[in-house]
Amino acid sequence: MSLPLGRTSAPEVSASVEAFLAEPHIGTLTTIRSDGSPHVAPVRFTWDAEAGLARVMTVSSSRKARNLIATAGGRVAICQVVGFSWVTLEGTAQVVDEPARVTEGARRYARRYRSGPPNPPGRVVVEIRVDRVMSLNV
Repeated sequence: MSLPLGRTSAPEVSASVEAFLAEPHIGTLTTIRSDGSPHVAPVRFTWDAEAGLARVMTVSSSRKARNLIATAGGRVAICQVVGFSWVTLEGTAQVVDEPARVTEGARRYARRYRSGPPNPPGRVVVEIRVDRVMSLNV
């Protein structure tokens, strides 16, 4: 897969972080509301190390999608926590409704979580261009 437009390299992560992010756990996605307050939502997500992208399936009417549409290119964070181990992925996000990219997001979701995501009207994929990875005990 090619890197997103403007990206020269994906962030490097250790093999243990890769393995941790492949486990079928949920994370929390933090976006920013128009008043500047954080919105934190539990999400299922996927990590594409080659492209440096985290993907979240959702619908365009969700609060997280509306927050991102209102602040195009805004910063977000996804954190996956299991016990005393965690990984946080930070970067800029965009809401994408292009069918091929939504299908790719759904394919990766199904592979990680062993079942397809819901397919309601207005389904979109949030693509996060990760530029910072932090972890502990992973």
